[in-house]
Amino acid sequence: MTASEAGVVVPVKRSVTLRQTVGYVIQRALDRLADGEEPVVHFVVIASWRADDPGSTADRRQADDLLEQVETWAQFDLDESDVDPDSITIETAVIGDDDYHFSPTDYADLLAEYAVSHGITNVVVDPEYSLVGHTTLLQPFEFELQQRDLAVEEAPVDRPTRRGQLVRRDSPARFLALFGGSFLFYQILGGFSGLFDIVTGLATALVVAVALDNVSFYRDPTLTESPKRLARGLIYAPYLLYEILVSNLVVARVILDPRSKIDPRLTRVRFFVGSGLPLTTLANSITLTPGTLTVKADNQQLYVHSLVPFARDGLFDGALERWVRFVFYGREAARFPSPRDRGDTEILQDPDADEPTTNGPETVADGGVDPNPADSQEADQ
Repeated sequence: MTASEAGVVVPVKRSVTLRQTVGYVIQRALDRLADGEEPVVHFVVIASWRADDPGSTADRRQADDLLEQVETWAQFDLDESDVDPDSITIETAVIGDDDYHFSPTDYADLLAEYAVSHGITNVVVDPEYSLVGHTTLLQPFEFELQQRDLAVEEAPVDRPTRRGQLVRRDSPARFLALFGGSFLFYQILGGFSGLFDIVTGLATALVVAVALDNVSFYRDPTLTESPKRLARGLIYAPYLLYEILVSNLVVARVILDPRSKIDPRLTRVRFFVGSGLPLTTLANSITLTPGTLTVKADNQQLYVHSLVPFARDGLFDGALERWVRFVFYGREAARFPSPRDRGDTEILQDPDADEPTTNGPETVADGGVDPNPADSQEADQ
């Protein structure tokens, strides 16, 4: 029996069925042991954070605690059996914390790479496994794994009924934060005008919190970090308004002065701010600034149309990127090389160029070919 047939990889994240999934995997390993095989079980946490970012230490600690708990469950199940616990190998690992990940494809690539490196083709997935936050994306994740020649099995465990979802929340902090924020916003719009607004505000906030609880936050709000992010966001707002004002003046001059020449280009820039809300904040900030328009987001890359060189230079200098990193990760994270310095900028359309040319870290390419992807990966490190 080969290692790939006897081994299994299990991606883990906290869920109501994780304990049952661990029990199923261990029982399966015991059955294979009885058949004369030498089973190896790998429990892995796929990181949804980047190790170089401030605050990632807490995420890594939580992942290590989860793996320690999973290993304890596995050892308990082995001790309850009649076999030698050492006859089944239990391995744990945290993978993928060297970069940001945006989609089931990214997570499947990481898990497949780990499985191949350990000579394993079998994957068991918790039916309530969640990639990001606590939004379940099991079906596309399983589909992506199956495209990589992996034998994927969903653990046959009892799942909780969905009937209790209106009253049972997997993350009370997210639910309460969304409810409180929605209620406060409703009252601000209504001017705190009376009892009617309070009653309708409570009803509206409850509907919003129930409907959007699973997709509202990219991580659980906390009493220590959330107020800091809110305060940093309030600091960021005046800077963004200043950038909007300056850009308005530049674009207005281009429009009013017939001697000014516009220079429209489509650019692709790789940013390091994280997925979800941080990337959305950056993309919307770029669009709000006159002269630039975010056309498309593709993982860490934003496709941005720039009208004038001034707007394009500001984009490549990375001021907005550093400010967004400041808002979500703190002042230390703002000390970050610009996309121009990292070589993560590319001009996809240059009407004056007959053929693709390279000018320093910025690449002009009519065909949109990636410039030196190896160098870009080194910059990520």
